[in-house]
Amino acid sequence: MTLRWRIVALVAAATCAAAAAVGVLVHHASRDRELSQARDGARTTLDRAAVGYARTGGVQGSGAVLDAPGLPGNLRRLVEKGHQGTEFTTGPGGPAMWAARPADDQVLSVRLDMSTAMRDIGALDTNIILAGLMTTAVVLPLGVLTAERMSRRLRLAAATARRIAAGDLDARISPATRPHDEIAEISGAVDSMAAALQERLLDEQRFTADVAHELRTPLMGLVTAAELLPPGEAAGYVRDRVRVLSTLVEDLLEISRLDAGAEEADLSPCPLAPVLEEAIAGTGLTARLRTGAAGGTEGRDAMAGEAGGQDVANGPKVWTDPRRLTRIVANLVVNAHRHGREPVEVTVAADGRTVAVRDHGTGFPDDLLEKGPQRFRTGVRERGRGHGLGLTIAVGQAQVIGAALEFGNAPDGGAVATLRLPEEPEEPEEPERPEEPARPDEHLRS
Repeated sequence: MTLRWRIVALVAAATCAAAAAVGVLVHHASRDRELSQARDGARTTLDRAAVGYARTGGVQGSGAVLDAPGLPGNLRRLVEKGHQGTEFTTGPGGPAMWAARPADDQVLSVRLDMSTAMRDIGALDTNIILAGLMTTAVVLPLGVLTAERMSRRLRLAAATARRIAAGDLDARISPATRPHDEIAEISGAVDSMAAALQERLLDEQRFTADVAHELRTPLMGLVTAAELLPPGEAAGYVRDRVRVLSTLVEDLLEISRLDAGAEEADLSPCPLAPVLEEAIAGTGLTARLRTGAAGGTEGRDAMAGEAGGQDVANGPKVWTDPRRLTRIVANLVVNAHRHGREPVEVTVAADGRTVAVRDHGTGFPDDLLEKGPQRFRTGVRERGRGHGLGLTIAVGQAQVIGAALEFGNAPDGGAVATLRLPEEPEEPEEPERPEEPARPDEHLRS
């Protein structure tokens, strides 16, 4: 049950409880008052009858009766002991108030009929119930509106928090200032937290970008100096390390541009197979490329670099940025070789828009599957070494081109990265222009 309906149920229960409590109190107060008045009236009538009986020896016209047959047994026994008293009964004759006292060897009693008073109390109870229902009918919608407003504000705060967690650091609740409003305080605290988090992340992004830019200039000098070294094992090792450092700096610069939102995709329809072949060939690694036909049958099975002469221009086309798609697939293939085991397979699904890169290693670690790729974290040791930037860049570039990149593990072992490219947008049809009728003078000239 949601918070809104809990509040509504609480309001309804509180209203009904208050109405019931008031009804019970009013019922008992009214009944006690009627019984008290009837008891006083019966005693007064009994006293007058006793005076008349003492004077005349009779009770005619006094409203009293000697040895009444319907006198309650408890009251009769009380009088036989020499006392007087009253008792309320609800026997077959209807509700009544009895008063009795000794009169010589007899019992002098008075009976006051209370049917009318009890009916009035019953009518009062009915009116109280109706008033309680009417009060509930009025209060309940107000409670629903209040609960809906509170629930809507809380849902807005929760949705904003989820947007912040998803990476939208500009999301804010912007609550209206209200004194003594706990929800406004929570919303303000969420906004303050988001602003502080955004500032901290921006500082980290600026630091990463500044470090990468500062390293780029001396790195170019290192590259040039490494190329001037005489051939040898030491020179080869230096060139290799310089190349690794250069790749790391370029990756950091690319990540800083992705974080800053400075990357824009140049989308266009392009054949998918040539882009994948180019991406695989650019890695210098082997990968099995499988393209599926529309009916789901396997089309081609070629190694990277061996299908360049085949006619693939008529294959499926996708709406994407070829350069960024090449970067994504290349990073996935390199990651599969670096952290998994061969054979590495690049498969195009039957829809022509889904590309899966799979290796046959130990699979992605649980931490990556749960939280996604994180820079400078490669997961478990058996997944190999690296800086953890390749998958981060692939995810960022996928977001730029509007694609979805998902990570999982195959049932029979191995890591699977699935890239789902967006559908090509439909071009709006141009309205047909009506033909203009020829002018009469044109017919004459023709």
